[in-house]
Amino acid sequence: MSRSLLPRTIRQLGLLVGIALLGACAHAPPRNPLATWVPSPNHDIRRPVLIVVHFTDEDSAQQALDTLRTRNSGGPVSAHYLIGRDGHIYQLVSDPLRAWHAGGGRWGTITDLNSASIGIELDNDGHSPFAPAQIGSLLRLLGDLTTRLSIPPTQVIGHEDLAPTRKDDPGPYFPWATLAQAGFGRWPKGPLCDPPAGFDPWMALAVVGYPLDDRPGAVRSFHHHFRAMQGETLDAEDARILYNLAQQIDGGGNACAAPVVPDVAGDG
Repeated sequence: MSRSLLPRTIRQLGLLVGIALLGACAHAPPRNPLATWVPSPNHDIRRPVLIVVHFTDEDSAQQALDTLRTRNSGGPVSAHYLIGRDGHIYQLVSDPLRAWHAGGGRWGTITDLNSASIGIELDNDGHSPFAPAQIGSLLRLLGDLTTRLSIPPTQVIGHEDLAPTRKDDPGPYFPWATLAQAGFGRWPKGPLCDPPAGFDPWMALAVVGYPLDDRPGAVRSFHHHFRAMQGETLDAEDARILYNLAQQIDGGGNACAAPVVPDVAGDG
């Protein structure tokens, strides 16, 4: 290498080192200039414990992508994932980060839903069945998220479940039974029967996770989820379903199942 090239080469190397250092700083966690940085390894990232399913109520996946990446009339919103009608999966926000998809609401004891959940939007207008390719991709994504992020498979709910006063998505057309067959979300198991005297269906609804601030709204969301129907009044079938779900959560087994009678051979 000639001497005339050395200064230019050194300048180029210095520029590359500077760019690398700037890149490293851009990804470094923010530090308070008032304090001396003495890093501790004892920390962790956000760990979601819930997955919330939405419909977009838009005309296309592209329109939904635009809405989820810009400020709209209701303020900025986002989600971690969007699944198109054709089954294509888009990721908009990294899993460890807090997307703005849930808003105000409650599920069980969880009140800051955005901090505790992964949001999945489905390209659907809210008035049509969900495309099979879309549901297939959703099942694959749920399998990935529940495994990789250690989210319990039962912790998959709809937006309206956590905010029945405000929301109605993913609505009565969403195939919760199909998800349940694949092992996601809560669903009645085994035979249903009338609950015992003293059973409180409202308490059971709260145990499942529904907020009861707006009881007709909670029943409407419950009906969308578990019975694919409208209605704001609990009936006998609702009580049977809630009794079944409450027993699952309690872990005591299904008291409605017929007892097994052992086949004991006689002495003959």
